[in-house]
Amino acid sequence: MIRTVERQDLPQLLVLCGDHARYEGATYDPAGKQAQLEAAIWSTQPALFVLVAVEGDTLTGYASATREFSTWDADYFLHMDCLYISESHRGHGLGYQFVEQLKQLARQLRCTHLQWQTPADNHSAVRFYQRLGATSKDKKRFFLAL
Repeated sequence: MIRTVERQDLPQLLVLCGDHARYEGATYDPAGKQAQLEAAIWSTQPALFVLVAVEGDTLTGYASATREFSTWDADYFLHMDCLYISESHRGHGLGYQFVEQLKQLARQLRCTHLQWQTPADNHSAVRFYQRLGATSKDKKRFFLAL
C-alpha cells in the first residue's frame, strides 16, 4: 500500500533515507533531520511531499517531491527528489505506483510535468524510467556548499 507519510513514520523514513544513500554510494547523517523533515512536510505551505510504501507496520519504500518553477517553461513542475524501494520489495510494481501517484500530485498542484534525476550508473533505474516512457537529458549535477 502506498500512502502519504505520517508523523509516526519519520523514524523509519530516516532509516530508508540512510539505506538510499548507501545504495547510491553516499554518506548520510540522520542527526537533526527528523525535525527538519517534519517542518518541511507539515508546514502551512509544504516544501516537501512524501509518499511511503507500507507493509504491515514497516515502511518498504518512499518517494519525495518538491514543487518548483521553470523559467524556460514559465510554469511549475514537480521534481521527484527521491524514489527508493527496499531491495526485498523491488520488482513488484511499487516504483510504477509511486510514479503514478506523483503524477496525480503534480496535476493537483497544477504542474506541467514531472522531473527527476538518477545516477548514470544506476542501470536498473534508467531502464525502469525508460519503460515508463520518460526521456532524459545528459547533464552534470553540481553542489556548492554554503
